[in-house]
Amino acid sequence: MIELVSESRCIACNLCVSVCPTNVFDPVPDAAPQIARQSDCQTCYLCEVYCPVDALFVAPYADQSIEVDEATLVQTGLMGSYRQHLGWGKGRTPAAQREESAKFFNYEP
Repeated sequence: MIELVSESRCIACNLCVSVCPTNVFDPVPDAAPQIARQSDCQTCYLCEVYCPVDALFVAPYADQSIEVDEATLVQTGLMGSYRQHLGWGKGRTPAAQREESAKFFNYEP
């Protein structure tokens, strides 16, 4: 479930608002979007993946909200970690380029 929109990182691009399939966010003029309908979050991570500045944190718990601390998320490397794992963002290697399942079939392109 979406737990955090970082006020300090957000660039107010509203991509999270646009990609959210359940309309969880409300845009705020010249500010970070507001989590307006948290219970509607499907934990799809689209908002976190599309955020170009890693300003969002989606917890893996779809049925419950948890209390989070932004400083702790940053310190532990969880802020933007899903996007990093997928390889989205400047300087990151896309997951498809790290894919090694073809090795199971002795296939070398």
